[in-house]
Amino acid sequence: MSHELNFQLMLISIFAVANNFKSLGNFLQLAERLPQENQLRLSKIATIASLCIMLVALLLGEELLKFLNVSLDSFRVAGGVILFILGLDMVHARNKPEDEFGSNNRALNYSSVISTAIIPIAIPLTTGAGTFSTIVILESTIGDNRPLYWQLVAAILVQSAINYLVFRYSGRLLRILGHVGMSILTRIVGLFTLTLGVQFIAIGLRALFPGIAG
Repeated sequence: MSHELNFQLMLISIFAVANNFKSLGNFLQLAERLPQENQLRLSKIATIASLCIMLVALLLGEELLKFLNVSLDSFRVAGGVILFILGLDMVHARNKPEDEFGSNNRALNYSSVISTAIIPIAIPLTTGAGTFSTIVILESTIGDNRPLYWQLVAAILVQSAINYLVFRYSGRLLRILGHVGMSILTRIVGLFTLTLGVQFIAIGLRALFPGIAG
């Protein structure tokens, strides 16, 4: 599969599961309770925390699989199931309990800004199990192909920049797109996530059970 990978495909794969557009409303619920300087700080901390999680997946994900004695193909199937569920959730635009965490008007202090930027904004709303699994699978698939590896690093950095811009200009984006536009965009991204999940499951199952490929 590695010969099919390129920078664009890896970036689209990570973008589809990073889920930052779906978490935009949650971010705004928190940001509106903060002064301007803390809103900017919230954006930066959430972006850095998300980047750190993605780099952990990149640098340690394959070693973690080896430590747990889990095959890449088994992880592909498990990761694909996670992506399928996430994509289905996005396509149906279901609200989860965390969608209500910012419903009260209590002001946030500085320590709360840091904690909420990391959990739940960075984890799991932006960089959850789906993003972690996707990066681990991509890195493991690349193997020793160094040019592709650095393209994956670049894709992660670009996604981090996208995360920051989405958070930084979340209010403007929501005003431009509106709730209907955001719902449509979430469903479109969810469809890509579903497709990616099915692909991971299919590749993993074909490798685990060669007979089903014919």
